[in-house]
Amino acid sequence: MEPDLEVVQIRRGESFKAWSHGYPFHTVRWHFHPEFELHQVVATCGRYFVGDFIGEFEPGNLVLTGPNLPHNWVSDLPAGSTIPLRGRVLQFSEEFIGDLIKIMPELSGLASLLEFSRRGALFTRSTSDKIASLMEEIVTANGVRRIELFLMILGTLCRARNARPLSSPNYLPDPSGYMSAGMNKALAFIRQNLTQPFGEAELAAIAGQSQSAFSRSFRRHTGMPLVRYVKRLRVNLACQILMSDEQASITDICFEVGFNNLSNFNRQFLAEKGMPPSRFRRLLAQNINTAHAA
Repeated sequence: MEPDLEVVQIRRGESFKAWSHGYPFHTVRWHFHPEFELHQVVATCGRYFVGDFIGEFEPGNLVLTGPNLPHNWVSDLPAGSTIPLRGRVLQFSEEFIGDLIKIMPELSGLASLLEFSRRGALFTRSTSDKIASLMEEIVTANGVRRIELFLMILGTLCRARNARPLSSPNYLPDPSGYMSAGMNKALAFIRQNLTQPFGEAELAAIAGQSQSAFSRSFRRHTGMPLVRYVKRLRVNLACQILMSDEQASITDICFEVGFNNLSNFNRQFLAEKGMPPSRFRRLLAQNINTAHAA
């Protein structure tokens, strides 16, 4: 079974993505992405898959996966059960961490850790406990504090003892092979053309499926219909611009991210974020001013 491509959106004005999720969740499937990922389980037990490795996990399970290495964590829960917080995730690109090492020679020791992670690196419970509070804080941290936490986490991993590789030495991720799957081609097209107009018929043709088959397959892979998926990505992109460019008008942002109607943009933003973009910007400015005053 070919893994699905997960589109990792690192927000404008940030160097990496730090987030948490419950269970079930739409990314809980056999998938891959070009970014490194540090995955820490907070709750539940179950079985996890990394490359050609299969193992059992419990709270405290901590794994660093390298670029394009397929992975998945499946919790063992009764049907219909939900968990509000199952794990915390840190994702960063190979380009970002490579540039960071070039700028700061003191970080050269990270190179061996990152190379090790290409097979999936499992850390001990002791190491997981050491970074648990850092992982919790980094999910909501802002500004310089995010970078401090990021380096503290990687520094702890770099010094960790008894980490072990998961997938076998002969297992080689093949993203070009994965991307031959029609759905992954369609997801990649969405990521590359997010702000441009496109429709389900066009994506179905890219995926090599009928429109009805593509619609069913897309909902199964993403947990939502195409229209909602694209709107969510565009609203997230709008948030990034609002956070990074205080001079950009909301009308300009609306059209820049792919909406063609301001009232629809405001309505979709409100549905996704619980507030209109104007209030989002005001609250952001208040937060920045409060931080400066402190």
